[in-house]
Amino acid sequence: MKEKESLSLLKKMKIIFGVNKIRRFRRPVVAMGVFDGVHRGHRLILTQAVLKAKVIKGTSIVVTFSPHPQKEESIYSLEHRLRILSELGIDVCAVIPFTRAFANMSAQDFIRKILVGKIHCTHIYIGKNFRFGRGGAGDVRLLKKVSQTYSFGVRAFDVKKIRGKKISSTLIRRLIAAGRLRQAQMLLSRRVSVFGTVIRGQSLATQLGYPTANIDSHQEVIPPPGIYIVDAIVGKKKLHGVCNIGFRPTFARRGETEGLPCVEVHIFDFKKYIYGKNIEVQFLKKIRAEKRFSSPRLLADQIKKDIKTAKAIFSRH
Repeated sequence: MKEKESLSLLKKMKIIFGVNKIRRFRRPVVAMGVFDGVHRGHRLILTQAVLKAKVIKGTSIVVTFSPHPQKEESIYSLEHRLRILSELGIDVCAVIPFTRAFANMSAQDFIRKILVGKIHCTHIYIGKNFRFGRGGAGDVRLLKKVSQTYSFGVRAFDVKKIRGKKISSTLIRRLIAAGRLRQAQMLLSRRVSVFGTVIRGQSLATQLGYPTANIDSHQEVIPPPGIYIVDAIVGKKKLHGVCNIGFRPTFARRGETEGLPCVEVHIFDFKKYIYGKNIEVQFLKKIRAEKRFSSPRLLADQIKKDIKTAKAIFSRH
């Protein structure tokens, strides 16, 4: 499914691609940032912007950028981010392509031409450490300096801390990559998850009697190899399952772990055709490391045990 086609499925929030397609909205309250991960600190900015828009009977607008301006590996792909933004009640999201030409725009021009000239913002909500414009010259101080000239208000938010640690997308990326999912979940304020498209695999799991959905994870940060208890969000349904992240060592040549690890999910009691569909895999708990078995039969026996373990945990919760 093409990106713009799949994004059009989001009915709650209007999505605009590119500056030229922005039209005038009623009393725009703008929250500006990359919002990768949409973590606790981001959520504070976003929810306050939504609240302010409701109070003044205006429009809450997120201005975000894709790809990541710092060329970081994403916690969430653009589509994943937009789905979460929609859940938070944002009215409009303007996605600005971060091209070389855009990166060369001065901070003053960005304010004058886009925030004021295109969006006609009445309020701007921003994190205190966010930078914009050529060379990162734009910041909270510049916005406040020109706010009276352009008649908009500015609200800047401190970097949020939890248990003495600053919440940042960089820290969350490291936690997920290290398998510290509980800590990452605490900073995200939601379960660590991977969003992707179901693609055709080699049908190895089907041959073992446990068919899986193979996920193209849209280049998101994924947890380390292992077997996880998960919830799979398919359409509007949340379904239980187990997920394998890894290199299928039982079927690979010994020592063959090149390339990206596969992400495959066995959804309990599920037989629908979902190739080409987008699903979200939410990680609850890792139950074991990935290992090489001496035969496919022994692997099938272990998968049966994994499913039994997962179902027992789900039944307790």
